[in-house]
Amino acid sequence: MTAAIQIENLTFTYRGRDEPALAGVDLSVAEGQFVAVMGHAGCGKSTLCMCLNALIPRFFRGELRGAVVVRGRAVAESAIREMAREVGLVFQDFESQLVSTEVEQELAFGPENYGVPREEILRRVDKYLSLVRLGELRGREQATLSGGQRQLLAVASVLTLETPIVVLDEPTSDLDPANREEVLGIARRIAESGRVVVMVEHEPEAVIGADRILLMREGRVLAYDSAEKLLSRVDLMEEAGVRPLQMVELFRKLGFAQAPLTLEEGLELLRANKRAVRRGPGPDGGGAGGPVILEARGLSHVYPNGNVTALSRLNLRIREGEFLAVLGQNGCGKSTLGKLLSGLLRPTEGEVLFEGERTGEAARGALARQVGYVYQNPAYQVFAANVYQEVSFGLRNFGVPEAEIKPRVAEALEAVDLKGYEERDPFGLTRGELQRVAVASILVSRPRVLILDEPTTGMDYRQQRGMMEMLTRLHRAGHTLIVITHSMWVAAEYATRALVMRGGEIILDGHPREVFAEEELLASAHLKPPPVVQLSNRLGAGALTVDELARALAV
Repeated sequence: MTAAIQIENLTFTYRGRDEPALAGVDLSVAEGQFVAVMGHAGCGKSTLCMCLNALIPRFFRGELRGAVVVRGRAVAESAIREMAREVGLVFQDFESQLVSTEVEQELAFGPENYGVPREEILRRVDKYLSLVRLGELRGREQATLSGGQRQLLAVASVLTLETPIVVLDEPTSDLDPANREEVLGIARRIAESGRVVVMVEHEPEAVIGADRILLMREGRVLAYDSAEKLLSRVDLMEEAGVRPLQMVELFRKLGFAQAPLTLEEGLELLRANKRAVRRGPGPDGGGAGGPVILEARGLSHVYPNGNVTALSRLNLRIREGEFLAVLGQNGCGKSTLGKLLSGLLRPTEGEVLFEGERTGEAARGALARQVGYVYQNPAYQVFAANVYQEVSFGLRNFGVPEAEIKPRVAEALEAVDLKGYEERDPFGLTRGELQRVAVASILVSRPRVLILDEPTTGMDYRQQRGMMEMLTRLHRAGHTLIVITHSMWVAAEYATRALVMRGGEIILDGHPREVFAEEELLASAHLKPPPVVQLSNRLGAGALTVDELARALAV
């Protein structure tokens, strides 16, 4: 097969950095291949993507050595405008490339700049809006869309360029499971049409259908082989900082030499070996029996600029000491609920109560001390020149004396494992570290309730585990936690309660073991349990984690 992308001994060091972001990378991608790029945060995945369309070295400056040839064109000798016709790139920070205020204008922007005829532009807008299932959002302002809907919009806007090579840098990070599968299906269909797809991804289930996987570690190629070969290697995935497939991890723990990748393969292997459930996971622990701390009564919210009903007469009670996971498809109202509970938004109808007291306009300042909210994108709430100033800002705003501020900042930074970061520039930190700074800036006010919107988005597996372990410590210390997430394994492993939203309403509410057993209702909300939970449901084991199911299946 002809090489669409040929990379030889590629090394790149950003200006002002001592260590190279890429070091001696060799890679060959054939026409029509779907290649997944995986590895820990900072291993060079995004840098590699930007080397394919001349953003490196034309826009991001530094020392470049080696060769990158894309469809016969030497990238280092080409202009960005030339490479943009060959390589369409969806950024990891997809919001930074959205330029229009309205949905259809966003999709039309790229083809218009290339002088594509009007009728062809309209055809592409129709085609790709439908492809990413955003047809119902025609005419909507971007400001009224959820984070996941904006990510789908960014993907569609690049697809309208119809470039021979499509590069997707974490295109599913903000998406619910159904939309994630839709984007992956689109990627596979693009590759089947003869075009090239290069996709950066953290979730191993998302890349089972890839032709090849490129595993990276510290700027170098750790492995480059078929998806089947690499995904079956728990040790190699962990070395790259990638979460192993649950099916593979489970069957390795059970002592099987063969490691199935999918649920269906796992079921077949268990039946062939006559493995049956020996015991269940045991009684649930960690449930909260405290008094109601937050309550929503008849809560509705309509966004005025889009006339969009985000919540509809929602009722909810949250007890002190709970660890609640809020689940649901993109645009179902999860973030709106979190902002209403924290006082960042005013309800159109209904009310929010804190310890039985209404949280109206007069009580909003007091509520901010008791209920903290951490945004999905930490860059939205981080702005100071260094970490100490960022974390101490809220206390100064509340008029806390300087003598009290320093020990409380130290306490908050120690809680999030950032002691010693006081003088660091927040925007020079990794995504995971920046998320921890955002958490610390809320923790410093010692809120009793902490609401986190997608706290693991954009993190590698180690960072995700680190974030969730930190939140577990905060929960054990007495904080009530509300985590809005699309990560089903996070909800299964860490939450004491889960609720599922659909169309601004709650359709499921209970212990994760109960909620994840309702697969049909979950599917109606564009959700599905983690693979190991689906397998457990088929077997009647009631397990939520790999370890629980391994114990239930132990001989």
